[in-house]
Amino acid sequence: MNEREPLPPGLSEEAESPEAVTESLEERCRRLEEEKKVLEKENRALFDQLLRRQADFDNFRKRLEREQVELRPAAQASLVTELLPALDAFERALAAHTAGVNEDYRKGVELIYKQLIAALVSAGLEAFEAEGQPFDPNLHHAVERVESAEYDDQQVVATLQKGYLFRQRLLRPALVRVAVHPAPES
Repeated sequence: MNEREPLPPGLSEEAESPEAVTESLEERCRRLEEEKKVLEKENRALFDQLLRRQADFDNFRKRLEREQVELRPAAQASLVTELLPALDAFERALAAHTAGVNEDYRKGVELIYKQLIAALVSAGLEAFEAEGQPFDPNLHHAVERVESAEYDDQQVVATLQKGYLFRQRLLRPALVRVAVHPAPES
């Protein structure tokens, strides 16, 4: 038996006129061209969608990075703020214990205090001096007014609690006593 190759769809074994075959092939070509245009349009739409999704993802990634950069200092400031009472307690303990009794214990506490201060300073904490400075409501919180002629008016005469800056921003104002000149007697 002699096997022949199958004919393309739309063509039959029966003898058709060459014009009919040509018309059938032309019709098939038109349909394929239309399908090709539809598929190309879908391809462009999918490619555009892919580009938009990639751009959206890049924007999302950049926004996350920006938020992390913005939130990290706030989180660090919050942690440092929570550690300030412990720092104050260390300072009070060291100031209260000056006698030679338990000197080794005092040295141990002082060493821990210095390590804590070093860690906080490296993170951006900075104590500022208030005593002897003019009163600044942006940096100081006055808890007491003391009438005195020996100090300038509105001068800080004593610091009751240290004030701190964290990365050049006020973290905690200093609690201070402020001198005021006595009112003239009438």
